[in-house]
Amino acid sequence: MTGMADVADTADVAELYREFARLEARGRSADYEALAEAVARDRLVTDFVAELPPDKWQPQLLFAAARYLLGRPPGPAELRELVRQSGPELAEVMVTRRTQTNEPARCAVLLPALAELPGPLAVLEVGASAGLTLLFDRYSYDYAGRRLAGRDPEAPVLRCQPRGPVPLPARVPAIAWRAGLDLNPLDVTREEDARWLSCLVWPGEGDRAERLTAAIATARRDPPAVHPGDLVTEVAALAATAPADATLVIYHTSVLYQVAPELRERFAATVRDLGAVWLSAESPGLVPGTEGPARDGMSHVVARDGRPFALADSHGAWLEWLP
Repeated sequence: MTGMADVADTADVAELYREFARLEARGRSADYEALAEAVARDRLVTDFVAELPPDKWQPQLLFAAARYLLGRPPGPAELRELVRQSGPELAEVMVTRRTQTNEPARCAVLLPALAELPGPLAVLEVGASAGLTLLFDRYSYDYAGRRLAGRDPEAPVLRCQPRGPVPLPARVPAIAWRAGLDLNPLDVTREEDARWLSCLVWPGEGDRAERLTAAIATARRDPPAVHPGDLVTEVAALAATAPADATLVIYHTSVLYQVAPELRERFAATVRDLGAVWLSAESPGLVPGTEGPARDGMSHVVARDGRPFALADSHGAWLEWLP
């Protein structure tokens, strides 16, 4: 790293980290809220981040990469020293890795919509990471005491607080076929990929780390197929391999913020042309037609074929059905 970042870029990085502290980390991770605020005030660290490509400025990526190298979540002083002493190594991790947070509890957000579809289902996830959110039928669920048993008794129980008239299913849907698509698939059987996933969990978020460990163990017992490829150019070819006698569902959660706006429009048009059921859980406006207010900086709009029907926590903690 040269230490010659553009002043305007450094200011943009500092504002990005202040917004992350205020809108995303606050109330979820006190450690990351404090760390993001410290980064925003630290010219050495903001200069370091500003020298990276803008799509690598994300606080989650910096903090996960530092944790990956240190073996523990960094504090402000540790992060500053890592930038000072090992900046090139830290930059390499940030450039080669992505924020592929594979939170299994997001399955609880989409499950009620899936269960309303005629089965069996063929599920195709874009931005699938390691495929942990392809395993709807293996997990068990607890919607404020309403329990559903999954096919794998050793899989974690995903807890989600329903709000409003959520149509809670009586059973998990039958899935005949599943496949994932990702630019850089992670392999749950590789320890380095599993360790990266663990580094993306924020400190202080309850049982997320334990849930991730259990979900990885579940996936390793029968790994889902996650194929390398771009969501715009490769989704149609992968969809064509799904069984014709199953209801095809193409879905994604917290993916489109990493996709350029013009590519989001192309992806939406591509999916609509495939005639599949399209489910999404993304920040407001990232799916065309889902503009509007969210409950907070970490809320998602849940939509079918671009039409919103629910709001949800981005990590699956609650699901609010819209009237």
